[in-house]
Amino acid sequence: MTSHLRVEGLSKSFGGSRVLREVSFCVQPGRFLVLLGPSGSGKTTLLRCLAGIERADTGGIHLGDRLLAHGRTHLPPDRRDLAMVFQDYALWPHMSAAANVGYALRRRRLADQEARRRVDAALDRVGLREHAAQYPHQLSGGQQQRVALARALVAEPGLLLFDEPLSNLDADLRERLRVEISTLTRESGATVVYITHDQAEAFALADEIGVLEGGRLVQLGSPEDVYHRPASPFVARFTGLAGELTGQATAASNERSVSVRTGAGVVLAGSRDSVPAGAALRLLIRPAAVTLVGTTGAATEAATGNLTGTVVDTAYRGRGYDHVLELPGGTRLTGVFDRLAHPRGTQVHLRLDPEGCFAFPDPQPSPTPAPVHSPEPVSTRTSLEVS
Repeated sequence: MTSHLRVEGLSKSFGGSRVLREVSFCVQPGRFLVLLGPSGSGKTTLLRCLAGIERADTGGIHLGDRLLAHGRTHLPPDRRDLAMVFQDYALWPHMSAAANVGYALRRRRLADQEARRRVDAALDRVGLREHAAQYPHQLSGGQQQRVALARALVAEPGLLLFDEPLSNLDADLRERLRVEISTLTRESGATVVYITHDQAEAFALADEIGVLEGGRLVQLGSPEDVYHRPASPFVARFTGLAGELTGQATAASNERSVSVRTGAGVVLAGSRDSVPAGAALRLLIRPAAVTLVGTTGAATEAATGNLTGTVVDTAYRGRGYDHVLELPGGTRLTGVFDRLAHPRGTQVHLRLDPEGCFAFPDPQPSPTPAPVHSPEPVSTRTSLEVS
């Protein structure tokens, strides 16, 4: 049965180390939440608290109308109406694929015929019915993870937890299994909490993304929200940047955008707060915000680009080329895509989309950048492209 998950003020320490700090969030029934963060951010500890493997120091966990944890109340994992898919598959080596999947039904006390029917159906959903009699050591890594997924789905839990299930697989298999996880879990109707450190995986899977930093939930929102309106420099950096510039606001701004004078030129960027004139700012730039508009030798292109740079590296990516550009002042922008290759050493014009540039107060302002004579920024829109 689909259930609403509510987490309130969850904190956890190990010894003198605070791992979770007052984490609160809700996941609506049937929604897919991805918790994203680097190693040490607290995401695995949070998942283990949800599963009942760890006991939180303070805070509460509710699933539907049931209290799972609060104060002295702490239901064990097998009483929480959940299933978990682990990074290392966690299959019983002495059991066949069918027996591993069927193990999740033991507490349900189903008739043998009904249990077999559900196991066969679960293996069929993950494309492994013909491998039902094989043991884990006879299966590939991808097949083992499919068995683990079938085991999680067969009991039809209200909550599904995923602990970085794709991190041990190669790139092609990760992509195929990502699609299967997305499709099968949504078909099941279960509420899903999935943790990863891979931002591209998070954006591809999630209905909502929660970003963890140092045990705190620093942003929770839709993938589009997190990508286009990061709450902090940490969120912007962790979800993909081409590079950063420092500068000063050219004028006071009470709007959602501000003009920033940098060592490479004047750039228009988004801002979450009003900015006074002369404020020291740090400018964070998404790869998708950078468009190459021509070489410096093409005079007709110069008016359409607001910055210039030099190509220092080019890499073929199948659909086109990724470039590394060096701007005046030495800042480099990476992952700048163009369908055409620009040779190393080429001087190019580039345009920055304000929607992919974010200005935040700079806690360690640099000296005032020397002015660079370049055209005013031209606003264009680019499609969402996680890099």
